[in-house]
Amino acid sequence: MSETNSAPATDRLQRWRLILGAPAQDSCGAGSLSPELERADAALSALYDQERSGNLGPSCPNVARWLGDIREFFPSSVVQVMQKDALDRLQLHKMLLEPELLESVEADVNLVASLMSLSRVLPARTRETARQVVRKVVTELEKRLREPMRQAVSGSLNRAERNHRPRLNEIDWHKTIQANLSRYLPEKKTVIAEKLVGHGRKQSSLRDIVLCVDQSGSMAASLVYAGVFAAALASLRAVKTRMVVFDTAVADLSETAGDPVDLLFGVQLGGGTDINLALGYCQQVITRPEQTIMVLITDLYEGGNQESMLQRAAQLKASGVNLICLLALADNGTPGYDPRNAARFAAMDIPTFACTPDQFPALMAAAIQKQDVALWASRQGLITQRSGS
Repeated sequence: MSETNSAPATDRLQRWRLILGAPAQDSCGAGSLSPELERADAALSALYDQERSGNLGPSCPNVARWLGDIREFFPSSVVQVMQKDALDRLQLHKMLLEPELLESVEADVNLVASLMSLSRVLPARTRETARQVVRKVVTELEKRLREPMRQAVSGSLNRAERNHRPRLNEIDWHKTIQANLSRYLPEKKTVIAEKLVGHGRKQSSLRDIVLCVDQSGSMAASLVYAGVFAAALASLRAVKTRMVVFDTAVADLSETAGDPVDLLFGVQLGGGTDINLALGYCQQVITRPEQTIMVLITDLYEGGNQESMLQRAAQLKASGVNLICLLALADNGTPGYDPRNAARFAAMDIPTFACTPDQFPALMAAAIQKQDVALWASRQGLITQRSGS
């Protein structure tokens, strides 16, 4: 139960009674419930009592009342779980089709994923409210993730591209003096600059980054986070970012990568999975393989040509592309994935593991510096497939 002032106090037996439902009234010895606890019990029963499944009913007032009750009685983290369960168990997608109800929902990544799955059927009166909800979640994620992403990538590019044989107009005098302070000659009051440090070479982009994301339903949370990171990367002049999503078709959303809300509303969750087709598209658009980092985010359940998929992955790797396969980019624990394909990717020295959003900036930094990404993942304690496993 929530510890807010509006939530009724409960003792241990009452909590067990609320968990087990009305049949446990006598065995728990909890006595009669207060009117407030009866409302909390009704909210739980409407969702979790199988005999009264669907008790919320189809009408807006019933759903709105239920949403208000769970927000009153339970903390935000529990409310989010109950909302997701309501969508899954009772198929209350009507909850997301009415702007008045959508405004009452606790916004989180799972809710954004549900809105993405319904984006094609949202009525006009709800679409703007849905965008506001998605914008709220995306803004919160950007506050948490955008700056670490920018710092990690910018710092890594500076280290990777620092020029130690600069021309005169490329010398970074501040860093050069710092690097040669041990060679200061007091009698001449000068530093002997034996080691020159130059500014990074000015190019249109120092790295090309391709985020290739499976948009099947099971990858929804990963797709939300990938959209936020694509926007962060797109804001960096030193990298050229491409965002590709796929199911049985491929969509290049790079033009909308600067705005994650537009990007996410361009996604259509669900459908099959053709990884082979997506890899083939990426082969066509990658022009500088040795300067390209490609992050394939998928559970590797291939619905297309599996052998061709493996061949394309090997070709990308052989061409010099730094190819990384993330089985999930989410906080929701161990992902479900195809272990055979994961093992075959790892056997080709393609790092294959799950990653949390908070770890992703450090992953990109390691990739930019051309570190052993599989070794990096192992040191982070991430779920990983190693070569030969």
